[in-house]
Amino acid sequence: MIIFGTRVYLYQLAIITLTCRHCGNPAAHTLTKHVAKFTLFFVPLFPFSTKYATQCTFCGMEQEVPKEWAEQSQAHAAGTAGGEPYGQWQQSYQHPGV
Repeated sequence: MIIFGTRVYLYQLAIITLTCRHCGNPAAHTLTKHVAKFTLFFVPLFPFSTKYATQCTFCGMEQEVPKEWAEQSQAHAAGTAGGEPYGQWQQSYQHPGV
């Protein structure tokens, strides 16, 4: 008998200040990375799906974002892009379909 399946791992990359598309409040958003991995006998072997998302801490709305945007936002939050202090950078993300 072979036991296989999948498991999703969540990584919190940064907390950034954005204006929420849903509630309109400038609030902290958590930037997360969702990695789905194939498992064999409960041992994770390889990732087969990676997604990035932000979630508003005010209203709870979660929105998927492109990888490039997530990496750029993580760099800004870490203070490595442009030397801006943490928490001083604001931006809004407009989903391409809206």
